[in-house]
Amino acid sequence: MTRHRPNWIAGMGSALWLLLVGLPILVMVAITVQTRAGYSQNGPLSPPDTFTLDNYTGAFSEGFGRYFLNTVVVTVSVVAIVLLLVPPLAYAIVRSRSRLTGGVFRLFLLGLAIPAQAVVVPIFYLISKAGLYDNLIGVILPTAAFSLPVCALILSGVMRDITPDLYEAMAIDGASPGRVFLRLVLPLSRGGVSTIAVFSALQAWNGFLFPLILTQSDSTKVITLGLYNFQTEHGINIPGLLAAVVLSMVPVLLVYLFARRALVQGLMGVGGK
Repeated sequence: MTRHRPNWIAGMGSALWLLLVGLPILVMVAITVQTRAGYSQNGPLSPPDTFTLDNYTGAFSEGFGRYFLNTVVVTVSVVAIVLLLVPPLAYAIVRSRSRLTGGVFRLFLLGLAIPAQAVVVPIFYLISKAGLYDNLIGVILPTAAFSLPVCALILSGVMRDITPDLYEAMAIDGASPGRVFLRLVLPLSRGGVSTIAVFSALQAWNGFLFPLILTQSDSTKVITLGLYNFQTEHGINIPGLLAAVVLSMVPVLLVYLFARRALVQGLMGVGGK
């Protein structure tokens, strides 16, 4: 029986990385359980002398619950649009040899080179003319549109890893293109599908530009805009603000915790193999 020597260098590197990542989060959580007066007196790096959850309950009294729900609606809708459009599009890009499909793919690649900031004015004009200004749908559509190019590129790369022999075997069995897509391509591309779902969810959850220019009322605000409510003319309620930030981080951390392996596999291009 062979014994493996412990890799002390790797262990020390991992511990250092954990310290660098975990310490700011620990400090932030410690601040959220302090009172505003205690934070002002003791400073940001001092341990809390009193423990309180008023900052978390106060976040909801400032409308955090509504902002959270709006963000969930936007995120779920964007992910649904991406998962509905990108897999068949990527399948067509990989399997089709028509010029139309190639042109569509080049158009999507062109979208990677156009930042959202460069087309803010046209998007604002289109959304306003469509009657979707100050409406969550007006935020969902452009957010999903700017997620499509990257997602199509990722998923088409994953689908290209499926060997031609599997397609030929399905064709010999008399499978239609739709059946090949549902029974072969999607199961083997589940890593890539998980990747684009996580990517589009993070893009929508952390979105700031489109909610800023396409919404106005409190009823359509998302979390990234709602955090401004903790800033007043007399100062910033830092413990309350950080409590809202911690609450907004929880869904992102849960998504990453359960999808991290599929996310890494999809970005490496190995898909569901």
